[in-house]
Amino acid sequence: MLRFCCLLYLAVSVFCSIEKYSRKDFPPGFIFGSGTSAYQVEGAASEDGRSPSVWDTFAHQGFANGATGDVAADQYHKYKEDVKLMVKTGLDAYRFSISWSRLIPNGRGSINPKGLQYYNNLINELISHGIQPHVTLYHYDHPQVLEDEYGGWVSRKIVEDFTYYADVCFREFGDRVAYWTTLNEPNVLLIAGYDTGSLPPKHCSPQFGFNCTKGNSSTEPYLVAHHSLLAHASAFRLYWENRIVNPLVFGDYPDIAKKNVGLRLPTFTGYESKQVKGSFDFLGLNHYASVYVKDNSNSLKLENRDYWADMAVELICLKTVRNSSLEDISRVKYLHSYIGSLLDAVRIEKIPKAISILVFSFSEGRKCNFTR
Repeated sequence: MLRFCCLLYLAVSVFCSIEKYSRKDFPPGFIFGSGTSAYQVEGAASEDGRSPSVWDTFAHQGFANGATGDVAADQYHKYKEDVKLMVKTGLDAYRFSISWSRLIPNGRGSINPKGLQYYNNLINELISHGIQPHVTLYHYDHPQVLEDEYGGWVSRKIVEDFTYYADVCFREFGDRVAYWTTLNEPNVLLIAGYDTGSLPPKHCSPQFGFNCTKGNSSTEPYLVAHHSLLAHASAFRLYWENRIVNPLVFGDYPDIAKKNVGLRLPTFTGYESKQVKGSFDFLGLNHYASVYVKDNSNSLKLENRDYWADMAVELICLKTVRNSSLEDISRVKYLHSYIGSLLDAVRIEKIPKAISILVFSFSEGRKCNFTR
């Protein structure tokens, strides 16, 4: 059975009452996995017909601390070695994203046979080793050609193109993939990509972001959120007809958002509301770290506001010492406590099924390390 979700970012505090545990303490059906995104690991950026994505443009303009995904972990060539390492690690599942620009270089139209072959090979290799493939359709890397043509997610045109792309994926891989994530952390996309400009496609207003040459932090985040919801719902309905939480559950934005954002917040038509409402099987949450906020209602008095100001909160974080060594004891302890807390939740709440996936973040532009 296909499972659909829209994966969101959530920062939380960790409290653990379990000091010692092992894998056998987790209930049957609990899945341990690892996760990546295409630009983080595939490499082969200019090989076999792949076209540039907005991440390629962002990185080659020097906004990723001088790094690029041209080679990355070279999973495009070394996927068999990677799968063997997954088996050795004892993973039950592997969550990866598909590069839209590798599969459909022009964003729509012809399918790239080399890209199709790669993803078929990867999926088959995983399954042959007993590892569940979990596929993410979009991880901040739409084709640059669509960004150049109409501005990517700020345009409603992307809903149709994303639906076409999703249809190709469902048709080609749906016989073997049971778990799909439509959009990875759309809340991060609209903030980092279209408010602060710290991630591609680097849209922002000068007073709110980082060295952007285009964008509007007051309006574009809401357009991106709106079009993301419509694209997600369209992909979901596409699958089931062939067989940002509030809209997904209730079919509309919360009253507080309407009050704070006003006319800058797009509206759903009656048809769109019905399409969006209930368009998920589960809601995936990415947990990273502790984030504290305090009331900042004065921000609503600003005439020119961005997405952050509309939330009327102030983000509080404490800097910690960076440790890039492999023997990072503090974070090992953090992850141990975190997984223990997850085990607590499973036992107390009697959650029938949970998935634990550890990921590396590529948001290197954020200089503030949150307290753990």
